[in-house]
Amino acid sequence: MEWIKDILHEVLLWVESLGYFGILIGLLIEVIPSEIVLGFGGYLVWKGDISFWGAVIFGTIGAVGQNWILYAIGRYGGRPIVEKYGKYIKIKAKHVDTAESWFNKYGAGIVFTARFVPVMRQVISIPAGMARMNFWLFSLLTALASLPWSILFVYLGKTLGDRWEDVGEEAAPYVQPAILIALALLIVYVLIKFVRSRGKSV
Repeated sequence: MEWIKDILHEVLLWVESLGYFGILIGLLIEVIPSEIVLGFGGYLVWKGDISFWGAVIFGTIGAVGQNWILYAIGRYGGRPIVEKYGKYIKIKAKHVDTAESWFNKYGAGIVFTARFVPVMRQVISIPAGMARMNFWLFSLLTALASLPWSILFVYLGKTLGDRWEDVGEEAAPYVQPAILIALALLIVYVLIKFVRSRGKSV
């Protein structure tokens, strides 16, 4: 597995050489997990190469851009594209099935809350595109969810400094409450939709 470490090292050197745009492109194509790119971005902040908020903003833009691509795949390619090429972008048909079920059940609000759930974070964009969800609402909800994610991992990378590779372990105590908060927001959203639908049916 040494070759994987070598590739990761080369990718991170490339990210470092591009600074802010390295973070943006790293999030946009996500060859390596976003947590690693953002944590490394925090390390660059610690080194003084870039600013904290610059790393956060470009990380958020990259995350939104990546989900625009997935939204477009869902909107213009649909399930056939996912089934044929999904393996190349680490997306399985069963994940899309789950995401589509969530989207159909909970509506547009799930685009925000699913961002805090592993795997679903990216996959939920595909059924949103398939359902032709309003693009600007999709972008807003994606940005609102991506911003705290970027802040967390850039902050942890900055705090850890040259120990930034431990960012995954350090993030666990923060990610779990975030998931619970997201689920609570989802419950509130569903209740509001239910109450409104009851009001219209009366």
